[in-house]
Amino acid sequence: MKNIKQNIEESCTLPSIFYSSELIFNKSIDKLFVKSWQFITEDTILSNLNSAYPFTLIDDILSEPLFLVRNNKGVECYSNVCTHRGNLLIDKPCLLNHVIVCGYHGRRFDFSGKFLSMPETKGMKNFPCKRDDLPKVNCSQWNQFIFTSLDPAFSLDELFSDIEKRVNWMPIQDFVYREDLSKEYTIDANWALYCDNYLEGFHIPFIHEDLNSVLNFKDYEVEIFPYSNLQIGYGKNQDDCFDLPDSSPDFGKNIAAYYFWLFPNIMMNFYPWGLSMNIITPLSFNKTRVEFRSYVWNEELLNTGAGADVNKVELEDQEIIKRVQKGVKSRLYKSGRFSPEMEKGVHHFHKLIQQFMMSN
Repeated sequence: MKNIKQNIEESCTLPSIFYSSELIFNKSIDKLFVKSWQFITEDTILSNLNSAYPFTLIDDILSEPLFLVRNNKGVECYSNVCTHRGNLLIDKPCLLNHVIVCGYHGRRFDFSGKFLSMPETKGMKNFPCKRDDLPKVNCSQWNQFIFTSLDPAFSLDELFSDIEKRVNWMPIQDFVYREDLSKEYTIDANWALYCDNYLEGFHIPFIHEDLNSVLNFKDYEVEIFPYSNLQIGYGKNQDDCFDLPDSSPDFGKNIAAYYFWLFPNIMMNFYPWGLSMNIITPLSFNKTRVEFRSYVWNEELLNTGAGADVNKVELEDQEIIKRVQKGVKSRLYKSGRFSPEMEKGVHHFHKLIQQFMMSN
């Protein structure tokens, strides 16, 4: 990764082995995903006091059993593993009753993870102690979206501060999740290749004919932030663009879409109709799950502009990504170069990967 330079004009892309090595893939989980924030769910699933939501952080790749709970302090996250013999505590979303009880030997915890009691403890020395409590996990929220991280290298506020400045005029808290407009795909490609493709509009005229017909490609902009970046799609037709208020820093511009990327694997695409969130989950070095979650603000605008048919755009992207996955396995291909004008977002992504992969 030494050929990734700060100056994009001198830099090479990630080496091809990053996308095709199982060893590097396994290392990247600890270096990138343990250190970053992962989206879990919306706060509506924890609408009642003492409601709990168990989950596994990232399937088999980062298989950490956790649970969210709404207690008197708000929404918090804890290990879902009993501190006695490792039994899983909560099996499904539920409303907790008085205490959390382990079904194996009856160890009990309160809703803030504190050990309360266990049968047959007579004769145990130095008991109970801090390690008998459930480990607490970092948990934070932006609007209705809940994120957790095992060992974050940066705060959620750092991740969202620049997004907040751009879209805080939208009533995001009121956006409604639409399961019927949400989809999930599994593609035979490395997760980072998916992000690479997302992070540049360079390919739009070549791959997305319909999207290109509604965007002004020559006006496409990229803005870089510490742990995120923004691509701005300008529309050809003002009717397909945001009706921006005076408070927006982009007031007076014909903006059809804000494409935000959050390191390392989350995309938040804001259209006049609402939000399409893409969660990119690595399954193996050459297999990725892509989850599209749609949150509607103005249903009348669903079939207009840059956000008219995100499913068609997605399938077009998947086809090219699968071709690239085959290409990067070539023994004759090592790395490429960046277009200084069109691939700033990809360069930013590769620099962050380099930074995190080479950290202690």
